[in-house]
Amino acid sequence: MEAESRGSGLVVLLPLLVLCCWAEEEVLMNTKLETSDLRWTTHPAEDPQWDEVSGLDDEQNSVRIHEICTPDSADSYWLRTRWIPRGAATTLYVEIRFTMMECSSLNRRHCKETFNVFFYESPSDSASKSRPPWMENPYRKLSTVAADHLRRRGGGERRSNVKTLRLGAGPVDGAGPLEEAGLYLAFQSQGACMALLSVRVFYRKCPPLRRAFASFPETIPHSLVEQAQGVCVENAVTPPGEQARPASMLCGEDGQWVGQPVSSCSCRPGYETGGSDVHCRACPSVQFKAGSGPGGCSPCPANSNTLIPGSAYCLCHHGYHRADSDPPDAACTRPPSAPRLLISQTNESSLSLEWSEPLERGGRSDLTYRVLCSLCSSQGLAASCPPCDDSVLYRPAQSGLTQRRVIVWGLRPHSSYVFTVQSLNGVSALSQSEPASGSVNVSTSRDVPPPCVRSQESSSLRVQSDCGVEPEPEPCAGLPAALQPAGGLPVAVSVVQFFFCGVI
Repeated sequence: MEAESRGSGLVVLLPLLVLCCWAEEEVLMNTKLETSDLRWTTHPAEDPQWDEVSGLDDEQNSVRIHEICTPDSADSYWLRTRWIPRGAATTLYVEIRFTMMECSSLNRRHCKETFNVFFYESPSDSASKSRPPWMENPYRKLSTVAADHLRRRGGGERRSNVKTLRLGAGPVDGAGPLEEAGLYLAFQSQGACMALLSVRVFYRKCPPLRRAFASFPETIPHSLVEQAQGVCVENAVTPPGEQARPASMLCGEDGQWVGQPVSSCSCRPGYETGGSDVHCRACPSVQFKAGSGPGGCSPCPANSNTLIPGSAYCLCHHGYHRADSDPPDAACTRPPSAPRLLISQTNESSLSLEWSEPLERGGRSDLTYRVLCSLCSSQGLAASCPPCDDSVLYRPAQSGLTQRRVIVWGLRPHSSYVFTVQSLNGVSALSQSEPASGSVNVSTSRDVPPPCVRSQESSSLRVQSDCGVEPEPEPCAGLPAALQPAGGLPVAVSVVQFFFCGVI
């Protein structure tokens, strides 16, 4: 038994768009390649008419040939092949190459220009000279074969005939797809004068294929079309968010891929299309590809680089960062420089603080400011400047400032303060250094009124100060007239409120 694979051009039988023009054939038997006796079985054994001889085919190659010529007899003469394992196929093809004599040139009564082909399925090589019985049923008829080219006695055209029969694909005298592990072929002659030059048994299969970044395996069709499942090729994936759609494609019964593949595979991050839809290539050094999909590689953004092929992102240079909210293809940035030209103006217990924009924003537009307050005191030779307590208030805010001006209230008399303004942006938190800042020293005078602490308890109002409890509160000194509450009393907003110099 001979097994081989080769491609051949095929005629398209399906009314579908053919994607691949070649099919593969897996050969199960080919007498053309045999060099020794075939030793096929003939019937009747007592009157064998089929003779095995050596001869030449159309290409003048030496082949084993079976000949018969019984134009004077209407009896049936059988020739049966050896057992042919069918492998994984359920549909086989039988290619028969033969010559046939023209009956008119023989002038014999029982001469015929046709012969019959039968098959018999069997799970093993169990046939003998007498079994199965030499008749239709148990043998099943595959076809009656007629010659297209006939030879005449005494010379003339010597062309051979080639017929290809399909076995097991559809109803053949009630037969469907092949089921047993193997089969026998049988040839029946009733008055023919012919020669079997070669018999080839094979099945067709769709070869391995790569399309749409998916790889489809060799597929043997078992019906009109067979659906093949594929997988994404190397370095290709299904993009996130895509509905799970396993790659699939249809293999036609003639061994050709038909239609277009169903695939959501695409090159993964760090890889781009390699000139076609069959493979993905790595991005070269100093280039990257952030997401999966059909896009190509791009140069690294500003202030970043990568030396590793197939990179999905570029690392930031030292001192540069990407915020968590920045896309992978964003340029790397750095914290801003310090604010400039801090100007302070003290008005009793309040302070107006202004500054100019930093020289360097760090390459970002999300610049903000934060104001820090420290209250300094001298103890011996050492100075201590802890953060200010909650009695110091800021307008419009202490942090997240986008304007370059802030008003501070609640400063204590005869005190020294240090106000620091920090420049911040979206990557300041990623830096290992403290935010760049500018500072200004502020001292309040002795006659600054102390903060007034007013508390509302139930329906009575008490005013607490460093002098004790007064029967009636007085308006706080230094508070502008427009901000004085009616009747000299501030309006209570919560159970406990603190008013510093009458300013909330």
